[in-house]
Amino acid sequence: MVAIQLLKESNTMNIQNQSNRTTIRNLVIFIIVVLAIGWIGRGLDVLMDNPASEGIGILLWIITPLGASLLLRAFAGDGWKDFGIKPNFKGNMAWYVVALLVYPISTVCILIIGSGFGLITFPNSSLSKLGLVFQAFALGILPLFIKNIFEEAAWRGYLAPKVYSLRLNDFVGHLIVGLVWGAWHIPYYLFFLDRAVLQDFTTLNLAIFIPLAIVVMISWAMVYGEIRLLTKSIWPAVLMHAVEDALLIMLIADHYIQILPGTDWLISPMSGLISVIFFLAIGIGLRQMRKRKMSVA
Repeated sequence: MVAIQLLKESNTMNIQNQSNRTTIRNLVIFIIVVLAIGWIGRGLDVLMDNPASEGIGILLWIITPLGASLLLRAFAGDGWKDFGIKPNFKGNMAWYVVALLVYPISTVCILIIGSGFGLITFPNSSLSKLGLVFQAFALGILPLFIKNIFEEAAWRGYLAPKVYSLRLNDFVGHLIVGLVWGAWHIPYYLFFLDRAVLQDFTTLNLAIFIPLAIVVMISWAMVYGEIRLLTKSIWPAVLMHAVEDALLIMLIADHYIQILPGTDWLISPMSGLISVIFFLAIGIGLRQMRKRKMSVA
């Protein structure tokens, strides 16, 4: 009986090791592809003399992470079990509420802090302006929700669960996901994002802004990742990402708020260090809740 038990344990270990090797191989392929595609796309635009913001490069940059993840699941042994396509509403509605509110609440807190120190102002603030903010948010949330299905199906539908399946330290797992997610944006900031639009978001030069943006995305990835682990679904991440795009981009790009030049690295709700602190604190709190939930189960 002991020999049979040892044999079973050995077989289980061999299967797990083989699964880990497949996961690591496919993760390496995925990471290389998604980090290279923006540069490849830009090269194609240059060869074809296409504008960076309108050529094939940005299209390849957007669709390749999802395409690569689907191909790896379908043909490279990853399978579909941990895709997280089911919404899993039962017992998880509280986490959907968190996903919905985390950006609005953190943004309001940052705006209050920035306003209190005179670093953020609200040009032409009025009730009518506030109404326009809500109107723009309501009109933008649905198309952005649809857009982020494609993005989050790659990041929280593939990269995150595959990294987490390796059973690394939680913080290391979130760090890897955030680094890859952030580094994928580098060609976007360098080539595909119009400079006039970028200037709405930062007064920093790109050599400082890009590393800072990656740090911000690492802190965001911790919150996205913890909610993904709690719900085992991509849909809270899709909702959260849509709210971020609809709220933060609108507030800054449409000049509903004005950040004192030279202080966005600190106080910007989208790319400031105070935002990083907020999201790290939220992520740590969610992790503690998840650990308590696991210990009770």
